[in-house]
Amino acid sequence: MATEWKLFADLAERAGDKHVTVDADAGDTVGDALEQLVADRPDLEARVLEDGDLRSQINVLRNGTNVLVEEEGLETVLEEGDELALFPPVSGG
Repeated sequence: MATEWKLFADLAERAGDKHVTVDADAGDTVGDALEQLVADRPDLEARVLEDGDLRSQINVLRNGTNVLVEEEGLETVLEEGDELALFPPVSGG
């Protein structure tokens, strides 16, 4: 099963695309899919990870739900058809 990441703002620029498909199956975790994303698009690593951990200002969504707040964080288990999104900090006014 392929899992698609949607990337926003400078994350899409660093990855070279707004949509990146990774090899993550149902039963894998969001963290597994994130590892695949960073391995496939190494320019994202410094922006998304710090000392191997997710930077605190990066938001990770699964089907529109922030996994860091409303689910099990990066240990959230993927289901078939899940769509993942990665957001940098958002500001504005």
